[in-house]
Amino acid sequence: MAIVAVSSSPLNVCAASANTSAQSMENVILLHGLCRTSRSMDKIQHALTRAGYTVRNVNYPSRTAPIETLADNAIGKAVAECRQNGATKIDFVTHSMGGILVRSYLARHAMPDLGRVVMLAPPNQGSEIVDKLGDLSLFKWINGPAGNELGTDKNSLPNELGPAHFPVGIIAGDRSVNWINSLFLLPGHDDGKVSVKRARVDGMSGFIVIHATHMFITYNDKAIHQAIQFLQTGKFSS
Repeated sequence: MAIVAVSSSPLNVCAASANTSAQSMENVILLHGLCRTSRSMDKIQHALTRAGYTVRNVNYPSRTAPIETLADNAIGKAVAECRQNGATKIDFVTHSMGGILVRSYLARHAMPDLGRVVMLAPPNQGSEIVDKLGDLSLFKWINGPAGNELGTDKNSLPNELGPAHFPVGIIAGDRSVNWINSLFLLPGHDDGKVSVKRARVDGMSGFIVIHATHMFITYNDKAIHQAIQFLQTGKFSS
């Protein structure tokens, strides 16, 4: 949450200390995307830490297993660590496939201490890239089992998970450096990997589009500002 400027008044100092203490009890779990590492979430981690949150930037082997297995291993461990350290509320900020891990985990595990979720560039309805390239051996080698679960048909994992039943704000990008994908594989506006349309999910609490690419949206100052805004208030700023 935002750090409040305080004067030298003892009363104000006490109030600020209490506020910081309450914020530190709210943990945020970060989940990177497919073929990335936790380093891609470092800038978000630093911003959230400066804002007073306790942050767990999870590194998980995204190419090694199906989404359900990745979700249970990565999120299950992180949630347990948050609770062991006294967290009273647990939020998530995710990039790309990390958002699908959260949806998978929450579909199968109750989390009474869940706060809010922010997803950056999530393939919530899959990606046409998987539809068209998923059968290629090179695609399978690069992206692993989880990558092939992210198609757009009704039986793909993202579409089988159904609506979101938790507070979730989605930030999509509409800039691309993947010109082949954008020109030939993805319909409408997109970020080079996911179309703006397919970032949406039924039940979402908020949705915005910013000028960012899929790869670099986690470094985008506006995306980070809006993510913190949603964690604080449950909505994006206009």
